[in-house]
Amino acid sequence: MTNSGNSPLNVVLVVVDTLRTQYLEPYGNDWIHTPSIARFAAESLRFTRAYPECLPTIPTRRTLHTGRRAFPFRTYDPVPWDNVYLPGWQPMYRDEATVAEALSQGGYHTGFYSDVPHYMVPGMNFTRGFQQWEYIRGQAEDRFLAGQFADEALLQRYRGNPDRIRNHLVNVRPDLPEEEWHTARTFRSATRFLEQNRSSEQPFYLYVDSFSPHETWEAPLHYYDLYASRDVREPIWLTVPYGPLLDQNPELETSLESLKANYAGLVTLVDTWFGRLMQTLDNLKLRDRTLVILIADHGTNFADNVEKVVGKPAGYMYPGTMHIPLMVRHPDGIGAGQTSDELVYTLDVPATVMAATGVAPQGGIEGRNLLADSDGSREWLTCRYGDHVWYRDQRTWFFSSLEFEEPRVFDLEADPDCTANIAAKAGDRIDLARTRILADAGGELLRHSNPRWTDAIGRRPGP
Repeated sequence: MTNSGNSPLNVVLVVVDTLRTQYLEPYGNDWIHTPSIARFAAESLRFTRAYPECLPTIPTRRTLHTGRRAFPFRTYDPVPWDNVYLPGWQPMYRDEATVAEALSQGGYHTGFYSDVPHYMVPGMNFTRGFQQWEYIRGQAEDRFLAGQFADEALLQRYRGNPDRIRNHLVNVRPDLPEEEWHTARTFRSATRFLEQNRSSEQPFYLYVDSFSPHETWEAPLHYYDLYASRDVREPIWLTVPYGPLLDQNPELETSLESLKANYAGLVTLVDTWFGRLMQTLDNLKLRDRTLVILIADHGTNFADNVEKVVGKPAGYMYPGTMHIPLMVRHPDGIGAGQTSDELVYTLDVPATVMAATGVAPQGGIEGRNLLADSDGSREWLTCRYGDHVWYRDQRTWFFSSLEFEEPRVFDLEADPDCTANIAAKAGDRIDLARTRILADAGGELLRHSNPRWTDAIGRRPGP
C-alpha cells in the first residue's frame, strides 16, 4: 500500500508502555490532558477493541518485532542475569526473522529508539535489523547508575520497592528539567532520526518505544500539578504491590489520588513529546508519505475494578490491563476520524506495516492488515500472561489459570465493565473459552518451571 504519489511509504511505529485507554481523551477520558493524541486520533482510524496477544513487556515486543504470535509460549529459554522470569520473557533468537530485517533488505532505512530497560538486558537482541538505534539508559530498574549513592534524605518521601526507589533517584533524577527526562530524550532521538533522513530517497521505518507511563510513577511537578494538590503528593508510591488493594494497606489506599495524578502526569508527558514528534513530521513535510501507528502494550489498574486490583498482576486480566489504545494514521486519510469495533491484536500491527510497505516478510507473518477491507471479523481473541490465560468474544470476557481453575467470567452484553463474575452459572461459556484457547495453543498449555533468579553476572543464590 503506497500513498497517492506511488512512492514507498515511510512508517513510524510508536509503542507506549502501560498506557491504558481509560486515561486517554479519544477513549472517553475527560480529565487527563492528551491534546496531541486527541488530534492524532481525529486523523486516524481508531480501534476500540484492541488487545495484546500475549503479556507482559518482552513477550509483547517479541510479537511486535517479529509479526508472529508468541502465545502460547511453547518454549521458555530466558537469559541468566535478567531481573524478570516469566514464561515468554526471552530473547530474540538468531533464527527468528524480524520485521526490521525484512524492511532493511527490502530497501528501507531502519531506526529504533527506546528507554524500555528490559530491552537492554545483555542477550535480548532486539536491535537486529536496525541500521540506527539508541537505548536511552536509566529508566526504573535499569542497571545504569549506582543506587547506593541515592540521597538518603529523599528516601522517606517514597514508597515501593526499595531498590527501585534508589535507582529512580540516581537514574531518573526527578529534579531535572523535563527535557532531560527519559521520555523527552527518547522522542528527541527519534526526531533526530527524522531530521537526518528527511531528504533521502530511501524510505524509512522508525520504531519508537517509550517506557513511561510505566512505573516508576513520579511525574515532573508541573504535570503532577495538573491533577492533584501537592498537599497529597507524598508519600510517592513509585511502585505498588500488585494484587487486590487489601484493607491492611490503608496508606496505599489513601495515596490513590497522588498515585493516579503521577500516572496521569506521565501520560501527559508522553502526549507532549509524541506531539512534538508528529509536529516534526509536518515541519519536514513528511506527513503525506508516512504511515503512523500508535499502540500500547497493556494498561494497569488503580483499584478501579470489582476486586480492587492495583497494578497488572497476571491473575487479574481485567480491562484495565487488557484493553489497549490503537490508532493508525494513513497519509491518504484511510479511515481518518473513524472507529473500528473489530477484535484486533498487537499482532496486527506488524502485518499492517508489511502490507503498507509492500515488502515481503521473512519467515512468514501472522496477523491482519488493519487497513484492509475485512473478509470477516475475528470471533474471539486469546492471550497468555505468566501462568494465566484470557479470552474474549462478543459476549464473554474470561480469564483463569492455565488449568482453567478459578475462572472469572463476565457477560459483556449485560456487564461491559466486568463487574459481576458469573462463573458459577456459565459452564457453557467456560467450556467454549477453554476449547478455543486450547485450539489457538495447538492443543496444550505448558506450565514452565521458572529458574531461580540470578545476579548481574549470572550467579545463582545458595540453597
